[in-house]
Amino acid sequence: MPIDALRTPDDRLDALTDFPYTPRYLDDLAGYEGLRVAMIDEGPRDGVVVLCLHGEPSWSYLYRKMIPVFLEAGHRVIAPDWLGFGRSDKPIDDAVYTWAFHHDMMCALVDRLALRDITLVVQDWGGLLGLTLPATHPTLVKRLLIMNTALATGMSAGKGFLAWRDYVANTPDFDVGALMRRSEPSLSDAEVAAYDAPFPDRRYKAGVRRFPQLVAITPEMDGVEVARKAALWWSTEWSGQAFMAVGKNDPVLGPPVMSAMRALIRGCPEPMLVDAGHFVQEQGAPVVRAALDAWAR
Repeated sequence: MPIDALRTPDDRLDALTDFPYTPRYLDDLAGYEGLRVAMIDEGPRDGVVVLCLHGEPSWSYLYRKMIPVFLEAGHRVIAPDWLGFGRSDKPIDDAVYTWAFHHDMMCALVDRLALRDITLVVQDWGGLLGLTLPATHPTLVKRLLIMNTALATGMSAGKGFLAWRDYVANTPDFDVGALMRRSEPSLSDAEVAAYDAPFPDRRYKAGVRRFPQLVAITPEMDGVEVARKAALWWSTEWSGQAFMAVGKNDPVLGPPVMSAMRALIRGCPEPMLVDAGHFVQEQGAPVVRAALDAWAR
């Protein structure tokens, strides 16, 4: 059966601050026919592919300070919007959004674009999902740039996360722009408006509402098996180059969590500590430069 979905009007996403990229749309992803997935796809077709995966409650706009640095290095940057976010279609029914719904869309996108030998850039749900890619595509990732995130393997995520999950559950029309401003006070009014733009009203926010509920914090939850398989791969089979940047002011996925992630990822070097909160990408340009320099060495 077709999935009822909304599409954010284009005029809400015109003239975005520092985000001049023309979106590309796919409406033929296997298993998602009829739903339109948006992505930024910039740079040379034969360049090293950099796959940037955003999290909750943001969209590909979050990578606006990192994309130019990758492009200057001659890379091809692909930054999709999860279904329910950004310019992608937004199924109306909260129940549509499951761990498998997002995970399988990610895999279908990788297959549709025939990606290989990628640099994977992840943060928040971008990591919860993106870090599981080796479980299904074990030869895909050659470099990893990881920021505040984790693998959800069925373990408790702590009081800070539970408070956030409960807040979202009890605030079905929460103000996305206001949340981003609290997390990153340096944002301008135009940047706050850009984060808020994909969500004209609460009908568009089902995906935003659901992400916190999907984090696998108990062993029986969806995604645990795949996440555990991926965790084993990162700790025993990973042989690529990694770079970690940690927003040290993040109360949920800050230095303690990222220290555990560093221990998990085989050969991960000492992290770059960034004077940022959860959304490290808002300080993203120096992070990319440092990663590229480290990989070149």
